[in-house]
Amino acid sequence: MTHAMLKGSNVPLEATTVRAVLRWTPGQGVPDVDASALLLGPDGRVRSDEDFVFYNQPRHPSGKVWRLGKKRVAEGLTDTIQTDLAGVESGVGQILLVASADGVTFDRVPSLCILLYDAAVADGEPLAYFDIRPETGQETALICGELYRRGEGWKFRALGEGYSNGLKGLATDFGISVDESEELGQPAPAVQPTAQPLPPEQPTYGYPQPAGQPAYGYPQQPVVAAATGAPSGYGYPPPVTAVPDPEFRLPPQGPQFIGR
Repeated sequence: MTHAMLKGSNVPLEATTVRAVLRWTPGQGVPDVDASALLLGPDGRVRSDEDFVFYNQPRHPSGKVWRLGKKRVAEGLTDTIQTDLAGVESGVGQILLVASADGVTFDRVPSLCILLYDAAVADGEPLAYFDIRPETGQETALICGELYRRGEGWKFRALGEGYSNGLKGLATDFGISVDESEELGQPAPAVQPTAQPLPPEQPTYGYPQPAGQPAYGYPQQPVVAAATGAPSGYGYPPPVTAVPDPEFRLPPQGPQFIGR
C-alpha cells in the first residue's frame, strides 16, 4: 500500500533498505535536478563533511548511504538515493533527502515528487509518495523529506522546505564547510593546456566519455574500489568510495543525467 503524504506527515518504515527517488518532468527551460543526502548527528548537524552524499561524493564512507544516479523513466527523469537503514551508524539520527537545481528556481520544475521504495522488493509499489510544492517557487534547493529514528525503528517524514541560496546555503546551514570563493552553478574555469601528458581517464560510473570531453564539467575524484557487497542497482557497477579530499569543496553544479 502506498501512503500519499501531506507536508509534515510521517509513516513508519518496516523496510531495512530504502530507495528515495526524486522524479520530475523534463522540458524546455526545466533545470536539471540533483538528489543528495545529509547524515545528521544528535545536534542536528553533520559530524564532518563526509556526511554529505552528493554528485561529487556519491557514497558515504560507511557504505550505507549512496547515490544511484539518474534514469529516464516513462513518467520523466529520476535521481535516487539508497540507504541501508539497518546498517546506519548509531550516531546518525536523521538523513535529509535533498533536491537542488542548477541555480534555477523550483517553480520551473514541473511535477516534482519523492517516492520511497523498499529496495529489497523488485518492481514493488512505492511505500510512500509526496508531491512536493515549493512554498514560494523561488527555492533553488529543497529538503524533500527525512528518514529519522524513532525508538528501534525508522520513519519517513514529508517536508518540502526550501532554500533560496541553493545547495551551498543548505549545506552550510547543517555544518558543511564550503569555500566562500565557490559559487554553485558557475561553469568550471577553463584548464590551460600544458606540456604534461594527461593522466588515464577515470571511469564515470560505467559510462565511457568521448575522447577529450570532460564528464559534464565535473572534476573527477580519485576512487578506490570498495568490496562492500552493496547492490549496485540501475545497471551501475559496484559503488566506489571517494578518497577524502584534504579540503572539501562543492564543485560547480550542472547536468548529471547521462544518456538523454
